[in-house]
Amino acid sequence: MTSIDDIEEPNGPSRSGIARALAVIDTVARAPHAQGVSVIARETGLPKAVAHRILRELVAGNFLAFDEDTKVYRMGPGALTIGLAAMRELDIPTIAHRHLVALSEETGQTATLSLRQGWSRVYVDQVLSRQEIRMSVALGTSHPLHAGSSSKAVLAALPDSEVQDYIEHHRLDSVTDATITSAATLREEISVIRAAGYAVSVGERQAEAASVAAALHGPIGQVVGSVSVCGTRGMFRESTSHELGERVARAAARISADLGAVRDTTGERKDVTP
Repeated sequence: MTSIDDIEEPNGPSRSGIARALAVIDTVARAPHAQGVSVIARETGLPKAVAHRILRELVAGNFLAFDEDTKVYRMGPGALTIGLAAMRELDIPTIAHRHLVALSEETGQTATLSLRQGWSRVYVDQVLSRQEIRMSVALGTSHPLHAGSSSKAVLAALPDSEVQDYIEHHRLDSVTDATITSAATLREEISVIRAAGYAVSVGERQAEAASVAAALHGPIGQVVGSVSVCGTRGMFRESTSHELGERVARAAARISADLGAVRDTTGERKDVTP
């Protein structure tokens, strides 16, 4: 039987058998739907015959599954075993910390990491600003998903059904005078956050604080938490919120990529129905 390492590419620089196999696996894993050999060959840049041989070996090893009727490939049970093992080893605070350091240095503000816990989120890490006057958060504290940018970023990233469930079954209690307590206003805010890619809070959780945050996604697209920068209200002007938001959104995307998140290629955004 021909092995992956025996397969040669007739054109272009040669890649190792392992590199070719990984390219095929990555293409199948990132595709929104099962794919045929022609699409996989095009996406990987491999000749169709080479891609087909690699696919056959991966199916034989139970790493991919092949549908005889539709002639398409999807991830198999072997891949699930490895994926679950990787998820068990996923240490989000450790993976995210260097990005928090970079974000704090880049913005001059305190950078925080929150993880989702059911219908709330918890601060688990922070990198303090080097400024003499700076914000800090209490690690380990739990906060509802409608108050503050770190919370709203998580809520806005959830599917519509979960957002609706939160609004219908949780009291939108006031934390400060600026906390959103109206279901209609919260739905509008979620639409704004989804369009921008980040959430903004001015005094919603702490009266004199302001922050911007973006959601973090895990290996199967699940919302795992959020990353933010925070400071005093005086440090956050409306003119700088957009710039800070874009920086935070980029940091969140980098952390999500390190967590193995698959980028959404549909370009579609969800809307919250009343």
